[in-house]
Amino acid sequence: MSNKEKIVVGMSGGVDSAVAALLLKRAGFEVVGLFMKNWEDDDDDAYCSTRQDLIDCAAVADVIGIELEAVNFAAEYKERVFSAFLAEYQAGRTPNPDVLCNAEIKFKAFLDHALALGAGRIATGHYAGVRCVDASVRDSRAGVRDSGAGARRFELLKAADQSKDQSYFLHRLSQAQLERALFPLAQLRKTEVRRIAKEAGLPVHAKKDSTGICFIGERPFREFLNRYLPRTPGAIRTPEGRVIGEHVGLAFYTIGQRKGIGIGGVKGGGAEGAAWYVAGKDMARNELLVVCGHDHPLLQRDRLRAADLSWISGQAPDAALAYAAKTRYRQADAPCRISLPGAGICEFCFEQPQWAITPGQSAVLYQGEVCLGGGIIQ
Repeated sequence: MSNKEKIVVGMSGGVDSAVAALLLKRAGFEVVGLFMKNWEDDDDDAYCSTRQDLIDCAAVADVIGIELEAVNFAAEYKERVFSAFLAEYQAGRTPNPDVLCNAEIKFKAFLDHALALGAGRIATGHYAGVRCVDASVRDSRAGVRDSGAGARRFELLKAADQSKDQSYFLHRLSQAQLERALFPLAQLRKTEVRRIAKEAGLPVHAKKDSTGICFIGERPFREFLNRYLPRTPGAIRTPEGRVIGEHVGLAFYTIGQRKGIGIGGVKGGGAEGAAWYVAGKDMARNELLVVCGHDHPLLQRDRLRAADLSWISGQAPDAALAYAAKTRYRQADAPCRISLPGAGICEFCFEQPQWAITPGQSAVLYQGEVCLGGGIIQ
């Protein structure tokens, strides 16, 4: 009977999770691959790659020499992620399904399944890190109340490859989830991951990264959303009150959007040839507010309010300290201060105005390389 620790690796069919499994196998763990099928509505169309991804996973598992199991979480995904995704769009906000998917599927449904298989921990191909620290040491650094001498606390860290860092998408993970999580790619750059995969003979070493909605794939987004949400046309207007077109429904637009508004030939009040951008939504009047020019003042804000907060330590950070935050993925850290005016509310005040802050997206707080958590922009 083996006394090796069993680790279940979430395998997507891509190179990142394949190399994560390979590295754990090489480190001497008992590795089991788990392929998750989480979308069924139209998995036979041109935009869903589930079958090919499963084939790729099986090929990788064969090369590495590990077991592979496939599990269907489509019901959990629809209930816990997709229903909230649609509700947010219908309310005029722009949600981030990857954030919710990580908290509810990859590190909840998947984790529960892995533990039932007898695993001690799970691993994924995310570019992020996790660190166990003495809570009393961390508390003194971050200004969080002491949670007891000698207590352990787990920190979510940025990846070494800053261009691929995915801590933003993982900011809603809890202490219990991080305690069971491994991120084998934490210290690797993407180029190294592909090199390792190629040298090991993994058939996905050159496979293109997926960029679509979590588990749903790459597809024409407005067309996809229209299957689930009604079109409710209304006026497109400028801040001066000039009506310059008709939108197809507020749910189908997001703050900062430039393409696909449908008013490309209309002259604006900005510089010659300046593009139109979505700057706001009036839900009561069903009107879309647009402005001319990327740097229009209505697209710049130096503060925001976030709710539905999730702090990785379990406690709110000290409002007296200086932090940095991201209001969207791939954004540079923006220096900020926070205030906590009421239960479940955090206000972010930035040193410099931020562009196209979008309700429904996540505002994620950092202290150096440590991701502290965040909330949903209101």
